[in-house]
Amino acid sequence: MTDYDVVVAGAGPVGLFLACELRLGGARVLVVERLTEVDETIKAGAINIPSAVALYRRGLLPELAAMWEAARERIRAFRGEDGESKLPPKFAGHFAGITMTKDLFDGSDPAWAEVGPAGDTGLGVPQAALERILARRAERLGVEVRRGVELIGFDAAADGVTVHVDGSASVRAGWLVGCDGGRSTVRKQAGFDFPGTDPEITGYQAIVELTGSERLAEGWNTTEVGTYVHGPFPGRVLVVEFDGPPADRSAPVTAEELQSALRRVSGVPGVTVTKVLSATRFTDNARQATDYRRGRVLLAGDAAHVHSPFGGQGLNLGLGDAMNLGWKLAAVVRGTAPESLLDTYTAERHPIGAWVLDWTRAQIAVMRPDRHARALRRVVTDLALTTTGTTYLVTRISGVWQRYDLPGDHPLTGASAPDLELSDGARLGDHLHTGRALLLDLADDPDLRAHAEGYGDRLEVRTLACPDRPGLKALFLRPDGFVAWAADAEGGKGLPEALDHWLGTPAAAA
Repeated sequence: MTDYDVVVAGAGPVGLFLACELRLGGARVLVVERLTEVDETIKAGAINIPSAVALYRRGLLPELAAMWEAARERIRAFRGEDGESKLPPKFAGHFAGITMTKDLFDGSDPAWAEVGPAGDTGLGVPQAALERILARRAERLGVEVRRGVELIGFDAAADGVTVHVDGSASVRAGWLVGCDGGRSTVRKQAGFDFPGTDPEITGYQAIVELTGSERLAEGWNTTEVGTYVHGPFPGRVLVVEFDGPPADRSAPVTAEELQSALRRVSGVPGVTVTKVLSATRFTDNARQATDYRRGRVLLAGDAAHVHSPFGGQGLNLGLGDAMNLGWKLAAVVRGTAPESLLDTYTAERHPIGAWVLDWTRAQIAVMRPDRHARALRRVVTDLALTTTGTTYLVTRISGVWQRYDLPGDHPLTGASAPDLELSDGARLGDHLHTGRALLLDLADDPDLRAHAEGYGDRLEVRTLACPDRPGLKALFLRPDGFVAWAADAEGGKGLPEALDHWLGTPAAAA
């Protein structure tokens, strides 16, 4: 007998989002977190398109949009009362600190048009604010979150996991998921392989009080010895030095330490850090677990992969892990899908994680202060600041390109579903709030709908029309909103197999 179906270690954004997804799928979930409250330390400040779409599909778009508008107001305030007129051309992204603007971006790719409303919320979401939104959602869904409780060990067996927590009785669960960060206790004790490349930088990100900052250039700046960022809101600085990793990443970042690094890299001797409000160190340590599952123990987020934080890729990668794993593990817990469904978690998410690690390694190579790297940087800059280069880099950074290699030959299979405008006045994303799979019948085909019988609450069926896509007859979406099957003609060829593959055997045939 288990106390919970799943224990999630870590109540950061990834752990909370995973817990919400598990709860939507019907699992009993406990989240344990050593911190007593949300960590307000400055971390990632943006989400990409897949993250925005995932949160939109769960009804969180209004809160995201409000956060983005609040961030824009802070940026305007940084530049004065008439800040809108002083803002630089709209920021579209950066690669290794080479900033790109929207005036060079070609958004004609259909993938951008089909993102829907979430395409406008791909920036400006501080990690702590997102964590608070997800904490409120977890509470609404009935997820139990225990703060100030640290996982100190566990015993995994074939039929479950006994989780040991500091100061409390052990908890018995069917599964354990480590969302406990780059120095994950779960990963280490479970014995996951974690190969990768060693760090060569020390980086700082901070919100500080400064004097002499008027001589600091705004935005990303590359100097003879490193890189620094000033802005886009008051007191925010980022500094990167290629002098090896810090001796102690966990030690508090002092004003003197940060000031010295900022002066060395910026070349501005008079800039003075008078107070540190929030600060963190980082490196470019890049490692990835070879598999995200060992028996009853799984990993997600930084526990599964670490890398430099440029572009906020870690947060986005982890949210994608949670969206992918949650419905699958819940289905296994409920007994509606075999354990083999969990094999698709590593198969689908590991390649995207490997891409992110290489993408961040490439940025480090371009940021190095040696002459070879600086020569390469000039070439990359020339390419990046063309329409083709900006479009390529922004598309990759945004995550719009991401898809999974799923069975089926329709062009949409494996892609994140286009956010279609439907005849009921809603968009496709509005039909995914429940976290269930969806069969969208766009041709009013009773034979098609007959294939859905017996799946009960595992599958919602909607018969609607999509005037903008008259050639599209039907879509079968997994709970994460990825297309598992699609048809451009009447009939259900291949649909029964797709339903069985992703949702298990229908009740009538069980």
